[in-house]
Amino acid sequence: QVQLVESGGGLVQPGGSLRLSCAASTDLFRAYDMGWYRRAPGKQRELLATITNDGTTNYADSVKGRFTLSRDNAKNTVALQMNSLKPEDTAVYYCHAEHRYSRLEWWGQGTQVTVSS
Repeated sequence: QVQLVESGGGLVQPGGSLRLSCAASTDLFRAYDMGWYRRAPGKQRELLATITNDGTTNYADSVKGRFTLSRDNAKNTVALQMNSLKPEDTAVYYCHAEHRYSRLEWWGQGTQVTVSS
């Protein structure tokens, strides 16, 4: 079992920045592709960004150019840097891990991000 613990959410004004972090409790962190999702009130869960072991990233169009996903394999962490935040970015953000071979997946508990003036 892999535990994912998110941190860094909060309230920010439009145009501001936040950095979300996710720490994974596994000795096999390198075997996991990592990602961030979000769920806004009344909307479906949305995939925002993914990162493979070698650092290859993919982003949803809604966040491309504003969000940056990175990982530190030595510390078993990923970070989502969010810039130029908009009110429509308000959601609960979830860290996700998927084992590259078994496809087993794990979720964090979620962290609230609110963008409002």
